[in-house]
Amino acid sequence: MKDITEQLKKRLFDVIKLNATTGLLFSGGLDTSILAAINPDAKAITISLESYGEDIKYSNLVKNLLNIEYFYRSVHIDEAIKAIPEVVRILKSFDPAIPNDIVVYFGLKFAKELGITEVMTGDGADELFAGYNFMQKIDDMEGYIKKISQDMRFSSNILGNFLGIRVVQPFLNNEIIKFALSINPELKLRRENTKIWGKWILRKAFEDILPKEIIWQNKRALEIGSGMSKIREIISRKITDEEFKENRYPMKFINKEHLYYYKVYKDVVGEIQKPGSDEKPCPGCGAGIKLRGFHCKVCGYTLDWRP
Repeated sequence: MKDITEQLKKRLFDVIKLNATTGLLFSGGLDTSILAAINPDAKAITISLESYGEDIKYSNLVKNLLNIEYFYRSVHIDEAIKAIPEVVRILKSFDPAIPNDIVVYFGLKFAKELGITEVMTGDGADELFAGYNFMQKIDDMEGYIKKISQDMRFSSNILGNFLGIRVVQPFLNNEIIKFALSINPELKLRRENTKIWGKWILRKAFEDILPKEIIWQNKRALEIGSGMSKIREIISRKITDEEFKENRYPMKFINKEHLYYYKVYKDVVGEIQKPGSDEKPCPGCGAGIKLRGFHCKVCGYTLDWRP
């Protein structure tokens, strides 16, 4: 196992050093803390919704440990809600994950205001190293990771292109993906003391560089860590029970918030495009999904990933 952790660490060092950026979208989570440790000259940017969320606690801890140049941006609730139409318009999506995208949007905008033209993100680490909590319930995790690795796309790329910011994603480097897929899934999800941890091998690889408070912190979704999940309840109150129950649109909505995003989408994007010749229709909204895909980028609907 030591050989694998050393190889993983060396590969990440090589990729990150070779692609060093002047900016870093920084949550203080495991993935971005690894990026900060290897690329300490980058200006680290943390976004939070007012005083909500835990990222500020962890990002401050790593900031002080590594003595990195650090920039914090607090987003007001009204400001976040007003940004929703712009984010939906740029992404052409009403996926319920919009609160995550709002964090990235403000992070990249802030980077631009600081004169930063390129930023590094931790995109892909959770997908490749089984970081998400729901992965613990998947029977064939190895098959699932191989499947999603074939079509990993992140909103940070689209938002970055729109704002004129180059986004660098070290965990999505071809060599890192190839090596990650070769690692036994039992080293990705593994029990440490009394708890099963995702990204176990990634944590072990950097135990000698980062403190245990960072290495063994719990997984926080971007919207949770930033506190942006708070806007979900506010948005949901904008749709009445009657309107949600009536649902006069020919598609499926997960909840009131999903319906709200769709109404914004209809206003700023328009009608949903029909599937192309190389696509299949989404059961949720009718948009096109790649023939080998299982996630709708427009509405967020997820099909069974298995053939």
